[in-house]
Amino acid sequence: MGVPVPERLADDGMAAGPFLKWAGGKSQLLAQYAPLFPAERPARYFEPFVGSGAVFFYLRGRDFAGSYTLWDVNAELINVYRAVRDEVEAVIALLAAHRDAHAADGRGHYAAVRALDRQPGWPESLPPAARAARMIYLNKTCYNGLWRVNSRGHFNVPPGRYRNPPILDAGRLRAAAAALQGVDLAVRDFRTVVDEARPGDFVYFDPPYVPLSPTASFTSYAREDFGESDQRALADVFRTLDRQGVRVMLSNADAPLVHELYRGFRIEIVQARRAINSRAARRGPISEVVVLNA
Repeated sequence: MGVPVPERLADDGMAAGPFLKWAGGKSQLLAQYAPLFPAERPARYFEPFVGSGAVFFYLRGRDFAGSYTLWDVNAELINVYRAVRDEVEAVIALLAAHRDAHAADGRGHYAAVRALDRQPGWPESLPPAARAARMIYLNKTCYNGLWRVNSRGHFNVPPGRYRNPPILDAGRLRAAAAALQGVDLAVRDFRTVVDEARPGDFVYFDPPYVPLSPTASFTSYAREDFGESDQRALADVFRTLDRQGVRVMLSNADAPLVHELYRGFRIEIVQARRAINSRAARRGPISEVVVLNA
């Protein structure tokens, strides 16, 4: 990249960054990613799998692009970002109430909040700020911060065992709200980016990874799984964007299928440390790939 500028700050001086714990989050990899981002300022930045937003917050803080577009198929996740952008003080107040209720009866409150998506009229039964606070609360108190839903779209992760979970970080939320101002947020499928991106734009893909073993794919963060057919469709989108003259970057597992799908493109290896695994012996450093078309 070019010379970095100061990070975007909230009024209290805190730099913006992820406020959700997310499987496969990229905060730890930003130093390895920095030399791989385009040196020229893109006209627009697209991120069709926003997740925790670590890459977005990093680039936003450096005034990386002319505009920013964040998508995800997880409607609850996009609602969180919209609510934090538009109603951060309401989200903070609701999280304070969750924090106090959790302190009084953690398991009981967790069970009641988790069950809200089983109620008639969901998700319209809760206003956006309350839905956002629910997701943040569950994210901070569930097992390993894992977001997983069943085939009915019901969140089904058990509670974690935390002595004092960080349910409310008002400064971090306000910093995120400042960074999200003017950002386009939508529930959209990654395939539609070929209709939007143009030469001079930069697209970063961080999809659900190709599993490294038959038992490695442990999470579905939306109702639909992301299987091999989706990985192949994503590779087709990557190639289409390349033909359209768009700069593209993609993260994925260091797996044979990934090397096959992106043969002919530049593939860099980075080292990540992943903590979410049912077997402690398999938590630790692991190689991942970054695919680039330039």
